[in-house]
Amino acid sequence: MKFGASVAGYTTTWDDIRAAVETLEAGRWDSVWFPDHFVPPSVWKGAEDQPAHEAWMLTAAVAGMTEKLRMGHLVTGNTYRNPALVAKMAATTDQISHGRFTLGIGAAWFKREHEAYGWEYPSMRERQDRFEEACELIRALFNSDSNVDFHGKHYRLDSAPLSPGCFQTPRVPIMVGGMGERRTLRTLAKFGDIWNLDGFGVGSEANRALGGMSLELYKHKIDVINRHCEAVGRDPGEITHTVSMPTMLSNDETAVNELIQRVGPGTVAGTAEYIIERVGEFIDAGADEIMFAPRPSDAESLQALDEEVIAAFQ
Repeated sequence: MKFGASVAGYTTTWDDIRAAVETLEAGRWDSVWFPDHFVPPSVWKGAEDQPAHEAWMLTAAVAGMTEKLRMGHLVTGNTYRNPALVAKMAATTDQISHGRFTLGIGAAWFKREHEAYGWEYPSMRERQDRFEEACELIRALFNSDSNVDFHGKHYRLDSAPLSPGCFQTPRVPIMVGGMGERRTLRTLAKFGDIWNLDGFGVGSEANRALGGMSLELYKHKIDVINRHCEAVGRDPGEITHTVSMPTMLSNDETAVNELIQRVGPGTVAGTAEYIIERVGEFIDAGADEIMFAPRPSDAESLQALDEEVIAAFQ
């Protein structure tokens, strides 16, 4: 079983981020992940004037300062960057890290940061169209040993090289973030290698009806993924399943309840015994990796999770 941590890139400093990464590298952890946002999301209570570090610069820095940890984003927003550029950045980060990079990508959802930076924010349908096309393009670049032509509705390549290519074989794995059953999970079935259940994204009415951040929701989404795999002729065993888990390790009931109210039902907040029980449920259900998203995500909180929770599984 693998354990990772999502470390906030906003409402913090680089020195605190570095200290968190050093704690992960020295501990029982397997991976580090950064959210890809330019304005702190409201769930963080982050004001827009608070610092927000660029997520790809963080992974490049981490690739050069670590030897053990895998790294990636939960998840890159497709609308922020041209997908061919993303493929180039991913391959370069994979080279720097000697094969420790995972490309996490989603359709993007945070309208406010598009407005803030003057980026186009298409309709949900167009964002899903762009996302599916981007995944197809990126996978084509990752898989090819020669230049790639691509003629989509939104993106084009004209004999584009990816050199250097991916360090790891067969390629950098593509993690699809999101839970949309008609489009996102179908795109996963067609072009993804890893699915991530995002505990910060369970707020829809349908997801809340399944308990929010719950084992029931996880199993339901796996069933949907398997049906999409059957429809597109994909072996569902080729897709690994991961969980990004909003977490607070605390005996303070007031703080725990406040986080649950802010994030959503099923948030994994409470004592070490409670968190161990919840994590064990997902492990028994077949999850391949748990990415804790502790609040706060500082070195002290990560060390406590290492000693009081992760140690129980090793």
